[in-house]
Amino acid sequence: MTLHDVRLQPGRRHSAWPGGRPRPGFALDLGSARTRAWAPGRGVIFDVPTVTFPGAGAIHPIQRGTVVDPEGTSRMIDRLLGRHLPRFRRPVIVLTTPVLGGPNHRSALRTAMEVLRPRGVLTVPGPKAVAIAARGDTTGPLLVVDIGAHLTEVALLIDGAVADAYHTALGTIDLDGSTTERDLGRSVASMVTDMLRRDRTGQTLNALQQGVLLAGGGALRPACVYDIASRLDTDVRPVAAPHTAALRGAARLLQSATGRRGATVP
Repeated sequence: MTLHDVRLQPGRRHSAWPGGRPRPGFALDLGSARTRAWAPGRGVIFDVPTVTFPGAGAIHPIQRGTVVDPEGTSRMIDRLLGRHLPRFRRPVIVLTTPVLGGPNHRSALRTAMEVLRPRGVLTVPGPKAVAIAARGDTTGPLLVVDIGAHLTEVALLIDGAVADAYHTALGTIDLDGSTTERDLGRSVASMVTDMLRRDRTGQTLNALQQGVLLAGGGALRPACVYDIASRLDTDVRPVAAPHTAALRGAARLLQSATGRRGATVP
């Protein structure tokens, strides 16, 4: 099995795996709180808690955007996806990953996916998948903020590729009496400010002036959206169905990778 950085353009037909008929495949979003999967012709096939096995004492094999238990993740994937596999056919998998996941995370994903005997695995950074799902113009600089349950990511995309990124181990699951939406907004603003201060690309300010694309569960919280907009003094645009945006972007890439046409992605 191979693990790749995805470099596909949505809407175009690709021939990474040549053959006369489309390959079976899955788009997969492995979050710390929930795991979601999409399959051509079937749409979202599950949206469930990220646990090895459900029930009392459930073990969480992914924490704060990191695979901490590859074997447990593999068992979870086999339990959730094994029954959906066409007989004797090896799938193509498009998998979202944290923007700063790193080589150890990639290695853990490689180990976990082997249970499905995939023909190939394409990985796409979560913020890039969000931008694809939003169907916006990704040729210019774009600032994407993804506030998940356990992880918040800020990424600068230029020509559709991640040019700079920050993250923090803070998310909506942490909201309680001592942590509020204002704390999430402050964290996002701090990461964007650091990105501006270092400005490794010379495009950060241009992206910020065009507004922020917001995804994840945090985008469903009006107080969080307002706080980020106020602190950064810019427009904040929540994507449609923000908690599933990364999965939808991965699904569009899967369509390109498997050569499928006409499969509907919501």
